[in-house]
Amino acid sequence: MSDLDQESASERQGIQSVELAMRVLQALEAGGGPMSLSEIAEGSGFQPNKAHRYLVSLVRSGLASQSPKTGRYDFGPAMRRLGAESLRRTNEVSVASDYAMRLRDACGHSVNLSVWGEDGPVVVRWDYGAHVLPFNVRVGAKLPMLTSSGGLVFLAYLPESMSAAALTADRARLKAEAYSDADISRKRSEVLAAGYAITSGGIIPGVSSVSAPIFSSVDSLPLAITVVFPAEEVDKIEMDKVTAALLETARTISSELGISTDKAS
Repeated sequence: MSDLDQESASERQGIQSVELAMRVLQALEAGGGPMSLSEIAEGSGFQPNKAHRYLVSLVRSGLASQSPKTGRYDFGPAMRRLGAESLRRTNEVSVASDYAMRLRDACGHSVNLSVWGEDGPVVVRWDYGAHVLPFNVRVGAKLPMLTSSGGLVFLAYLPESMSAAALTADRARLKAEAYSDADISRKRSEVLAAGYAITSGGIIPGVSSVSAPIFSSVDSLPLAITVVFPAEEVDKIEMDKVTAALLETARTISSELGISTDKAS
């Protein structure tokens, strides 16, 4: 067999240990949160001792982590970085990022970009502004559907079939407030009529945000762009200016992504 034939055969064969390690990572993904060794073993179809050997290597590489307090496993920092980088490399995010920084510089407030993930909106970029916020947000953080302005934008503009599962989960989380079907329908209508969404104190008390949709010729709603600010530092006049700048930025990005200005309005 020639060297070329041997190389082709090797490529087709692949690396079995990598494929087996993926079964452990997929079990962690399916678990939806920190998991015990026995749970991971069951989810991956391995005996516990075999699952543990793979977990040792995954933890060493940063793809998995183990809590020193509970001993449970979850995704590690390297996995989070890979996921965030994969989302960041989406073309729409790359195009929108430059405009997001310009908006941040123009208004002085923090600006973020979010995309629709498998189970809700996910932050893929965050640019902090000059106004101090009482929290830090990591890229890859999931946004709630009903209490974040970005979540409300996706709620309003996505087909209901796409957002139904995330919406159900968010309603369960907010069971004390019991959002009714009528409440949700009203929120959708308000965002669609205005072309943007505003929330205040929905996630962090004293923090407000306004979000607008970004459209493209490839994906009807690839992104939401959001300005976040301390509520007490923004009066109505400033709020109107921020909202106008946000909407103009969203229209400009949508235009660059192949959507006419009229449709993006």
